[in-house]
Amino acid sequence: MSVKQRNNVQIWGDGPATMILAHGFGCDQSMWRYLAPSFEDHFKIITFDLVGSGGSDLKAYDRLKYGTLHGYADDLLEIINKFSAGPVVFVGHSVSSIIGLLATVKAPDRFIAQVMVSPSPCYINDGDYVGGFTRPEIDEILETMESNYLGWSSNIAPVIMGAPQQPELSTELANSFCRNDPSIAEHFAQVTFLSDHRSDLPKSITPALILQCSDDVIAPREVGEFMHRQMPHSVLRIIKNVGHCPHMSAAGDSFDAMHGFLLQTVR
Repeated sequence: MSVKQRNNVQIWGDGPATMILAHGFGCDQSMWRYLAPSFEDHFKIITFDLVGSGGSDLKAYDRLKYGTLHGYADDLLEIINKFSAGPVVFVGHSVSSIIGLLATVKAPDRFIAQVMVSPSPCYINDGDYVGGFTRPEIDEILETMESNYLGWSSNIAPVIMGAPQQPELSTELANSFCRNDPSIAEHFAQVTFLSDHRSDLPKSITPALILQCSDDVIAPREVGEFMHRQMPHSVLRIIKNVGHCPHMSAAGDSFDAMHGFLLQTVR
């Protein structure tokens, strides 16, 4: 199958540099519709679906390949090499921010900047490190997904989205979760929530914007502060917002933070 078909790649916009956007767990590329149009006059825009999500080719889902986030990072580099000849700005939400990080470590010459929206290199508390969850809490989440995926989706979506003044966004996120194949979603959740890429943070030399919300139960502020300390070429911006999806619930503030960072980074 073609790379375009496998990842449901969509391309538009005009500019000398390429901006490629990758969605988070349980989502698809439509989640970028509030933010991506603001950049289309200055960048070639590429959006896509992670294999196993959205309009991707589900037959391409390989549990061995996607048993680590490196499998997705390889797909990302394949998309970039296929559809972008120039410099790339990578924008990743949640787990995709770490997928992008791994790609910048593997092929630093292909990137000029990375924007990490609500990132977390490790979700589990470990000594002085605050990831937001204990291991038993993560195990309970995974067990609930396995026993009642649709119920879990409906209950967790408002927690992830936050945005109490915009309940329609929580409904959209729940519907997105429910459209996914439960067995693939459960496997992806294990890979996501049990991953630990703290040691990879200092390896990335690509300038990074770490964009976090002031109130995020999935990736608390301490995570962003830890990442900023570990990444020598990073900038940390905290926007006032409740939830884990500021590119949807606080698109204006997210754009302002990204625009300011890119003005200083992309020449």
